[in-house]
Amino acid sequence: MSEDKRILLDIWSDYVCPFCYLELPEITRLQQEFGAQLSVTWHAFELRPDPVPTLDPDGEYLHNTWNRSVYPMAAQRNMRLRLPPVQPRSRKAFEVACHAREQGRFDAMHAALFRGFFEEGRDIGDIETLLMLAESAGLEPNALREALEQDRYTQEVIEDEMHATALGISGVPLGLVRLQGQPLAASIPLQGAVPYEALLQTVRHVASL
Repeated sequence: MSEDKRILLDIWSDYVCPFCYLELPEITRLQQEFGAQLSVTWHAFELRPDPVPTLDPDGEYLHNTWNRSVYPMAAQRNMRLRLPPVQPRSRKAFEVACHAREQGRFDAMHAALFRGFFEEGRDIGDIETLLMLAESAGLEPNALREALEQDRYTQEVIEDEMHATALGISGVPLGLVRLQGQPLAASIPLQGAVPYEALLQTVRHVASL
C-alpha cells in the first residue's frame, strides 16, 4: 500500500442515535478488512443540543421509529438493542470520548457508550454513569472527572459540530470517504446505517481512484 492510497473515513454520529450504533459493527468489519489502509475518525454531532428539547423516552415517535426501523435492523445485524428508558443529552459523552482518544482508548470507550445506552439503558448524560463506563473501558476515572469538571474537551466537541454545519450535515450517521490528501468536499457521502456491502463497494471504489 502506498501512502497516497490511504483511505480516510470521517463519520459524524451521536451516542443517542440507534442507527449510529447499528453502523458501528459494519465500520469495525470494514477496518478489519482494510487494516492500516483505512483510517476512521468519529466526530461529534448532537441531535438535540441544549436548549433543544430532548425526546419523550416513552413517546409515540420513539416507539414507532423503533418498531418500524430500529428493531428490524437490529435483528438483521444480530444486535440486541432496546429502547432506552431515558433520553439524555450527549455533550458530556462526547467529551468523554475526546478524553479516551487522547488516552489511546477511544474504540473501547466509543463502544462502551453505545452499549451502555442502547443495551443497558444507562443515562449517558450523568457524570457518575460516564465515569463508571469509562473505568470499564480502561480509563482512570479521577483524571476523567477532573477533565469534565474543567470542560477541557467542550471546545473540541463544538468545533466538530461547527465543521458538520459548514459541510451541510443535518443528520447522522453520515460518513465521508476520500483518499488522503483530498479535501472533505471531494468525499463520497454515506448517509444512514449503510449495509456492509455498500460500505465495501464505496471504499474499494475510492481506493481505485
